[in-house]
Amino acid sequence: MTRLLRFTLACATVCTGVAQAFAQAPEPLALVQTIPLPDVRGRIDHLDIDPDGERLFVAALGNDSVEVIDLRAGRRTMRLAPLQEPQGVAWLAESKTLLVASGRSGRVDFFAGPALVRGAHIDGLEDADNVRYVSATRQVYVGYGSALAVIDPAAEKMTGSIKLSAHPESFQLDATDSHIFVNVPNAAQIAVVDRQRGSVVATWNLGEMHANFPMAVDEAAHRLFVATRRPAALLVYDTETGKRVTTLPIDGDADDLFFDAEYRRIYAICGQGAVEVIRQQDADRYAIIAKMVTAAGARTGLFSAARKTLYVAVPSHGSSAAEIRVYAVR
Repeated sequence: MTRLLRFTLACATVCTGVAQAFAQAPEPLALVQTIPLPDVRGRIDHLDIDPDGERLFVAALGNDSVEVIDLRAGRRTMRLAPLQEPQGVAWLAESKTLLVASGRSGRVDFFAGPALVRGAHIDGLEDADNVRYVSATRQVYVGYGSALAVIDPAAEKMTGSIKLSAHPESFQLDATDSHIFVNVPNAAQIAVVDRQRGSVVATWNLGEMHANFPMAVDEAAHRLFVATRRPAALLVYDTETGKRVTTLPIDGDADDLFFDAEYRRIYAICGQGAVEVIRQQDADRYAIIAKMVTAAGARTGLFSAARKTLYVAVPSHGSSAAEIRVYAVR
């Protein structure tokens, strides 16, 4: 046998082995449970979790309610209503309080304790939307109007407002410094806020990209992930320079984006009917490794790193009831 023939056969064997290993590799997400949400109609917005109480909170915007799911029982056990277009929810573990931001009423409601008793509220927050809690400073930030509201949850009052050029969509806080990164789609920009100064310190123009709604951050690698809808793409920014380092086409109508630091993956929940799983090869290189088919309009969800679980909200359609699909990360 000639050396060339031996080399050719060896390469064929290796390639066959790689192909077989790739074919046998498990999908990065496995559907393990479906939790029905009977009588929930219309659009579903954002989610949050009470990890100690094992409850999932679902902002059923079109139903004017927040659905409370017992994750141990795998069923809905409570409904918070009436609300007026609940969009953002945040669970404060220290005080065992749920905050709900509702767009049509322009208010944030406080629900306390295991029974989620309705208590105080803050008015005057036009189109109240996303909610984020900073446990280190015990502050809550709510996107509304053309600003971020700063709320002291212990005092149950608004303590400040950070002006923006237009309505904020998803925003993320960098725990390693004082920055907040904010998607401002009507201004076609990402605003960088210094929360200690209480003001915008930089803006990053999106150029040819538009409709930037979801966002996630990799603090360790100093990378910001933003999904746009026109065209449908994942943008990756260096948070230290503000420069875009790469652009990757993805499915359409993304509304939630999560970074999995353990597996170095990004989960893009796209309303076109799929979850795109994107591997971070290094800080500047990314590749789609899986596309999990969901349902049209399923564009919001929640990733729990502690539970290694991705929850995807599927709205009702025709005779099909709304549901939460539970995916195990592997």
